[in-house]
Amino acid sequence: MYVAVKGGEQAIANAHRWMADRRRGDRNQPEIDVEQVREQLGLAVDRVMAEASLHDPDLAALALKQASGDLTEAVFLLRAYRTTLPRLADSVPLRTADMRVERRISATFKDVPGGQVLGPTYDYTHRLLDFMLLAEGECPAPARAEVALEACPQVLDSLDAEGLIEQEVDDGAMPYDITRDPPDFPVDRATRLQMLARGDEGYLLALGYSTQRGYGRNHPFSGEIRQGAVEVEIEVEGFDGPLCIGEIIISECQMINQFGGSREKAPQFTRGYGLAFGRNERKTMAMALVDRSLRAEELGEPVESPAQQPEFVLAHADNVEASGFVSHLKLPHYVDFQSELELLRRLRREHAARDDGGTADEVESATAHEMDAGLKGATASAPLSAPSSELPSESSSESSSAPSSAPSAPRRSQETSA
Repeated sequence: MYVAVKGGEQAIANAHRWMADRRRGDRNQPEIDVEQVREQLGLAVDRVMAEASLHDPDLAALALKQASGDLTEAVFLLRAYRTTLPRLADSVPLRTADMRVERRISATFKDVPGGQVLGPTYDYTHRLLDFMLLAEGECPAPARAEVALEACPQVLDSLDAEGLIEQEVDDGAMPYDITRDPPDFPVDRATRLQMLARGDEGYLLALGYSTQRGYGRNHPFSGEIRQGAVEVEIEVEGFDGPLCIGEIIISECQMINQFGGSREKAPQFTRGYGLAFGRNERKTMAMALVDRSLRAEELGEPVESPAQQPEFVLAHADNVEASGFVSHLKLPHYVDFQSELELLRRLRREHAARDDGGTADEVESATAHEMDAGLKGATASAPLSAPSSELPSESSSESSSAPSSAPSAPRRSQETSA
């Protein structure tokens, strides 16, 4: 059912100006620029890129600034921009084994080919506030190794060579593209991994944590976690091999899980996989845990927990969809509420009539009158504007205020649930 609502153009313009003023903050402080966000809030930038499915650090930093640091809003902005871009080519699969590693660790083997590379991490910090940062002191440059890193082959290759872990075989099929067509459940593993890669980190972290607390029969080992730069290559007609068009920073995680085997398969280890743009180690670990948990039916394991149910997990992983649906509750639902209000009054009237006889109508009439008066007072509209002390003047805030030709919204239609 639809309900038409009158809105105020001036109220909308004032709301936009007020938001821009709040984003700018104290004019006595220098304005933060996009380059500072990109370079000094890099982990936030990486998360926005991963969940928006668009690798562009500059635009992700711009989205963060525009959203005043709201990560979900920044993801929404960058995801919306992504829909305007043409698709020029498809890259060949990334060769993560050839990654130019900056961090690479394994919790399953102490000595691995290429060695353990700690890299930049918060893992061994004491989680104490560093008040020296308030003084804006210069950070000393890290020590640099005199010898370049050795080649770092993937740790699980040794298990693969012995047949101790399931083999990943490329069947050559073109993967489903969730950015062009909405997925239709059930979906294959390639589609699941796409949806997990752009899923909300906090949501995946909670589900991954649940698998460790007994809700999923999942006891993993971190086979390998690596971060670094990989080449992006495309096939070009007329050339013998793929051409490199640039490098991107990615994070990759492979979890190892036990599998007891079956009549058809001998006991072996199974895998959970995670990959994301940027330095998103926690995201890829959670993704690998959930990926393995979602393979329960495929591996003949009982499906007993939320993290093992693909439709439940995947249908609620996208924070843009989740935020949009929750936020729509702020929009007008007047007709729906009035229908429930009338139903409640009638039920109360019938209840009172059964208990008190003829006095019920009088009590209910008075109650309805009071509620009507309250609703009329609550729906009285007034232009939304900031206190004069918080709004910048026209001359000083022209760049941050809403345009004088702000979008007119004399009427808007909102679909509400029946």
